[in-house]
Amino acid sequence: MSTLQDRDSTALVVVDVQNDVVAEATHRDEVVARIADLVQRARAEGAPVVWVQHSEDEELVRGTPGWEIVPELVPADGEARVHKRYGDSFEGTDLEDVLAAARVGRLVVTGAETDACVRSTIHGGFTRGYDVTLVGDAHTSGDKSAWGAPPVDDVIAHTNLYWQFQAAPGRTAAVVDAADVVFS
Repeated sequence: MSTLQDRDSTALVVVDVQNDVVAEATHRDEVVARIADLVQRARAEGAPVVWVQHSEDEELVRGTPGWEIVPELVPADGEARVHKRYGDSFEGTDLEDVLAAARVGRLVVTGAETDACVRSTIHGGFTRGYDVTLVGDAHTSGDKSAWGAPPVDDVIAHTNLYWQFQAAPGRTAAVVDAADVVFS
């Protein structure tokens, strides 16, 4: 149970599934399809869906086509959109306020990029007292092996491996497949 008082709701957090972020991502179409299914299920179960969008001054400019969420995923009217400039979706944003207003204490996290913003966000939520479930087959990244990083499938597997063993007092970390996510 989360360390946050009176916060018994679960939110689906979709991190940076933007055109330019996932254009070259490994398993892009499969991951986006799983996220689309999770969005539908969250909505059906009444769980908040929070859309996170990253922007940078030069590479990912707010308002440009590359910055937009991929066309397969369409935020519904009233769903929160969080705009960020750092890897951790909580840092310098109103994400905490959005989650507090919805009484959310548990996060179900999906998105891109595994080795950057997804990883920063799961850690950021966990250290702030949230229970954090990473959807193991619904996050991805672009290939950074040219700069010495492991292949993307290894990055995803390693993130899923270590996150399932994350521990801290009063909160839980988990990794589940999209088909096994429960919002209520």
